[in-house]
Amino acid sequence: MKILITGGTGMIGQRLAELLLDHGHDVALLTREPGKSSHYRLFGWDPAAGTIDPAAVPYADYVVNLAGSSVADGKWTTSRKHEILRSRLDGLELLQRELAKPGHHVRTLVSASAIGIYGDRGDELLHENSPTAAPTDDFLADVVLQWEAGARAIAAPGLRVVLPRIGIVLSPEGGALVPIAKTVRYGAGAPLGSGRQYMSWIHLDDLCRLLRQMVQDELWQGEYNAVAPHPVTNQEFTETLAQVMHRPLVLPKVPAFGLKLAMGEMSEIVLGSQRVSADKVLSQGFQFEYPELRAALESFYE
Repeated sequence: MKILITGGTGMIGQRLAELLLDHGHDVALLTREPGKSSHYRLFGWDPAAGTIDPAAVPYADYVVNLAGSSVADGKWTTSRKHEILRSRLDGLELLQRELAKPGHHVRTLVSASAIGIYGDRGDELLHENSPTAAPTDDFLADVVLQWEAGARAIAAPGLRVVLPRIGIVLSPEGGALVPIAKTVRYGAGAPLGSGRQYMSWIHLDDLCRLLRQMVQDELWQGEYNAVAPHPVTNQEFTETLAQVMHRPLVLPKVPAFGLKLAMGEMSEIVLGSQRVSADKVLSQGFQFEYPELRAALESFYE
């Protein structure tokens, strides 16, 4: 298979490209720096400018869209919010334009989404058909609703669209785990806020194996929660990480008001609770290598 990845230079994209290559597939990346040295084929694009190498989409049998700037890089100012949204929608609009043209043979688009679509839901168990958060009340939910709508607009006869709603991706190379592990390593780890908020997580390798299955298997269609089967509370996550890293937890919980003062609206990333079900993914036959948090963390720190 020839697979084109957008956002392929990010943490998820790099690992996915390696996995696909290991399984004998041809992989190419869409990048704003096509002149860089790489062992993958590179095609240039600039979503903000609406430009793309005309050979990119005709190359591919499958497209995996992971493009989008991190929601955790900097406070959510008005301009930062605009960047977060447009970094997702501009790429999808460009792909929609190219996929509407004749002469390509793309059969599937797997386009990243996020569990942020559900909003802060306490201990409610959330399935793919659960109501989404009201976009007027929740910035992340608004972004994900528009993100998914942009991907669905690309669906056409003969073109399958799959939307993995990705949870907290665990990797020592980047993402949410890195700063949490750093505080634990230096003896400053502590649960955040009440500690009762749920964290729905997935090991990076499981996520990439899941994305590969979504590409390969024509039965996958529509929305899926890309999370491990056992979400945990923030307190349980922090305590398990400290045990795996052989570090004590001596500090009290970090108060929610302090996090809100320091992070502003962005504090909802760490204080919001999403207890998300993996039942649909499991019913499709996917088997997790790391269904439990302890084993996932031990794969990095033991």
